[in-house]
Amino acid sequence: MPTGSGKGLIRSLNRRAARPKKTHAGEATRGRLREPSVCARCGAVFARRVWHTGRQASGPLLARAHWTTCPACEQAGASVGFGRVLVRGPYARLHEDAIRRRIANVAARSASTQPERRLSAIERRGDVLEIVTTSQKLAHRIAHELRKAFRGRATYAWSDDGTLLATWER
Repeated sequence: MPTGSGKGLIRSLNRRAARPKKTHAGEATRGRLREPSVCARCGAVFARRVWHTGRQASGPLLARAHWTTCPACEQAGASVGFGRVLVRGPYARLHEDAIRRRIANVAARSASTQPERRLSAIERRGDVLEIVTTSQKLAHRIAHELRKAFRGRATYAWSDDGTLLATWER
């Protein structure tokens, strides 16, 4: 068999599951944003079809920027999201401050690289602490980090509408 031949080249040319146009999922409902766009609430910059934080919005950028609201700020303002974490158990009640600090650290680390992943709401409902996040991945990461830091058990349930319900208890 000569080198360079094989199924790899054949499989790389298969475009069966690829989208016909390279558009992001949010562009279908909202339309494509002008670049550069700046979020009026959090200051995130939309450039090269991606939201970024940590960039200093300079004078020339601000002069030509289109002001809007990023999808994460819209979700956080409405207290909706794609991920929910339920924290249960007597240990969680006794160590709620440490658990909240850990959740805040995980969310801050996530938001520094990907600003669309952030917390929408944290509420105590009876014996359960409920965390709503803007992404499935952040909810999964929070439950995983709680299990890693405080032991316990984490379970995950994905629904058909694209949301994740993660439960951590000890």
